[in-house]
Amino acid sequence: MALVIARVVVIAVAAAAGLALAPSLGLGSLAGAALGAVAAAAAVAVEVVAGAAPLRPLLWTAGGAVGGLLAGLALGTALAPLTGGAAPVVRGGVALLGAWVGGAVAARRSGELGGPAASGMARVLDTSVLIDGRVAEMAAAGFLDGAVIVPRFVVAELQRLADSGDAVRRNRGRRGFDVLDRLRHSPAVQLELVDTDFPAIAEVDGKLVELARARGARLLTNDSALGRVAALAGVAVGNLHELATALKPAALPGEGMQVQVMREGKEPGQGVAYLDDGTMVVVEGGKRFIGQPLDVVVTSALQTSAGRMIFARPRGDEVGRDA
Repeated sequence: MALVIARVVVIAVAAAAGLALAPSLGLGSLAGAALGAVAAAAAVAVEVVAGAAPLRPLLWTAGGAVGGLLAGLALGTALAPLTGGAAPVVRGGVALLGAWVGGAVAARRSGELGGPAASGMARVLDTSVLIDGRVAEMAAAGFLDGAVIVPRFVVAELQRLADSGDAVRRNRGRRGFDVLDRLRHSPAVQLELVDTDFPAIAEVDGKLVELARARGARLLTNDSALGRVAALAGVAVGNLHELATALKPAALPGEGMQVQVMREGKEPGQGVAYLDDGTMVVVEGGKRFIGQPLDVVVTSALQTSAGRMIFARPRGDEVGRDA
């Protein structure tokens, strides 16, 4: 909000300056004020576009434009004697063309110019990923490096959760801030808190998609619906739930493991246990072992939309059944 007010003030001041300078420019009062306001509005538009652009390509583009401008001025000066009275126009035109060529080439090749580290895709984190917390473990294990972008509107959402009167929501918000702090201290992560906002978009999800698209970044989320919307918008998406599922160790038939039977299953005689990663293990004939550690043998595994399920029997039972 403060930035919006500042932009309005800049336009108003420029309009007042145009009004004051109108007589010296040979313009009417209204025309002078309008000219000043339009010039300031154009400057604000450039500021908004530049503020949403990634910093490294922006710097390379500016540098390329300056280099192209200098090369164009040199070439225009060399051509001036051949153009007679049109020399000033030729000099200025060649300089502008040089600036355009230099800036455009630098913008397209900024990833290569920045070296290997610059070519990696930045990641935009949403609220669900920060609350989940596993992203900090990924960074600690060396699987998350480079630029990690967290917009201020996501931080504001965490603050609303942390200030909530509901204990569960309050703890979720505080965990999100703890994860932010861990990422900030991670040597492999370049955490960037950005003020970029999109006032025309009301929903946080829409703002995240637009930010990721503007930055050419990958959106990390646990929200499947947001992931689908982002993918349709042409944004690269990473879902930590899907990654965790893919990394779960395979359970092959005949493989043994030890579990703690926690409760009854849906079918008579079944017991239910859970692995450390939350995978459900349905133990045939495991009801009588509730509350006890039990050695089991995997009989099959099933992948469902809710995750993976493993079916097993107590070690020793499978011999009698197979016989």
